[in-house]
This record gives sequence, structure tokens and C-alpha cells, in this order.
Amino acid sequence: MATNSSLIDYYFLQQSFKLVVVQVLIMIFLCINLLLIITFLKKKCFHESARYILFAVTLLSDSFILFLTDFLFILALFNFTIHMWLCIIIIIPVYLYITVTPVTLTAMILERYVAICMPLRHAELCSTRSTVRCILMIHCLSSIPCIVVFSTFFASTSSSFYHQYQVCSVEIFTVDIWQIQLRTAISQILFLLMFVIIVFSYVKILKVAKAASGENKKLTTKGLKTVVLHGFQLLLCLIQLWCPFIEAAVFNFSYFLNVRTFNYIVFYLAPRCLSPLIYGLRDECFFNALKNSASCGLYKEQPR
Repeated sequence: MATNSSLIDYYFLQQSFKLVVVQVLIMIFLCINLLLIITFLKKKCFHESARYILFAVTLLSDSFILFLTDFLFILALFNFTIHMWLCIIIIIPVYLYITVTPVTLTAMILERYVAICMPLRHAELCSTRSTVRCILMIHCLSSIPCIVVFSTFFASTSSSFYHQYQVCSVEIFTVDIWQIQLRTAISQILFLLMFVIIVFSYVKILKVAKAASGENKKLTTKGLKTVVLHGFQLLLCLIQLWCPFIEAAVFNFSYFLNVRTFNYIVFYLAPRCLSPLIYGLRDECFFNALKNSASCGLYKEQPR
């Protein structure tokens, strides 16, 4: 009995440690995102630039995802169950916005491609109106995997399922093997399309960078680095689509919780800390505005 009690105490101590680590990271990322969103809202010039509008979309999407997935992470960590109707209401926006982030990042890569490789058409193609349409298209495109997965689930499950209490996760909505295969196929198609766009943009910008000189070369080189960072960020976001399949292959419950915690930190939290790095720190204009917001107006932006 003493041994069992010690094991239980050790288990809850381990889970509590994981919980504290994740909550600290979540709070840090949410506070940073909030500061960045406030900075975006305060500067009107950012509202007229496609790159900053799309950046704001990723911040809002990431913050929303962090909040909801953190709630699901806590439930899974301590094996709490909830009513399936509530789980469905939570999972649908999670599934949607998990896809919105990589699709938005792809749109940001295309914006950099247009700015560097087609500068004369940038104002036309990346106007505020075009960006709003792009955001609507991003959400419509991102909703396709969600609609397919949940349509097949609703068509194949019995009504008694909705009255059950289970630990809420995305995996419980793929009942049959063919649904898992369908979800895998959708993930692979998304990965392939985004990979092609990244490679295409990188190659085109690289050609312009080699041909450029002086200030233009500096600008294109910076754009090239931005595409690389977005590509790495996108890769982490796309790997998270495979996390449920990796976790499903782990049979030991203790190992399963460790793998889920690792996946959550590396493939859910890490990509969402890169956006502040790419635009919050590397972008001179936004960084100056950020310092002004962080210092409550004490820091004055230098005239350009």
C-alpha cells in the first residue's frame, strides 16, 4: 500500500511539474502576443500593410489556439472527462485554427515573394481590400479539412456517442481506419502544397537576391531570411498535424503523457513563439513601435 501511495504521489508530482512548465510558457507567449496585438492596433500604418495585417491574424489565431489547447492539455494531463457535445464545440474551432496558422504563414511567404519579385504590382496585389479577401479565403480553405473530418464522423457515429463523457481530444473523432487514412491524406496534401509554395518563393527570391546590389540586395537578403524562418515555422506547424498519429502509436500510458507533453511544447508552443521573433524583433519599424508600447510611451521612435 505504501508503495502504491508513493507511486501515486510521484505521478501527481510529475504531472503537476509538467502543468506548471506549460502554464508558465503559455502565460509568457500570451502576454507577448497581447503586447504585439496592442502595438499593431495603436499604429495606423500597420493597418494598411498586408504583411502586418496577416501578422496580426497569426497572433490572434495563435492566442486563440494556445488558450483552447491549454484547456485540452490540462484535461488530458489529469485524465478529466467532459460531455461529448462540449468537446465537439471546443474541438471544431481548434481543428480550424490549427490549419489557419500554417495557411496564413504561406500567404505571408507569398506576400514577401510579391514584394521582392514583383515590386511594381505589390501595391495592387497586396492592398488592404485584397488582404481582407485573402483572410476570408484562408478561413474558407482552412475549413475544408475540418468539414471533411467532422462530416465523416457525424455520418458514421451513433447518437449515443454524444451523451458519453470522455477525455476530449482530436483523435476520438476518427473512429474507423479509413477516417484516419482520410485525415492523413488531407495532411499530406496540405504539406505538399505549402512545401511547393515555400520552395518556389525561396528560389525566386534567391534569384533576385543574386542579381540585386546595394540597398536592394540588403532588402532581398532580409526577405530571403524571413522566408526561411517562415518555412521552419511552417514545418513545425505541419508536423503537429502528425502528432495525434505519433501519440496513437504509444501504448504505455506514462510514455503517452510524456510524448503528448513533448509534442505540445515543441510543435504547438514553439512555432507560436517564432512569429514575435520574425516581426516583433527583426522588423525595425514594428520593433520601434513595440518598444514604445512596452515602455508606455516613454521610448520615442526615431524619425525615419
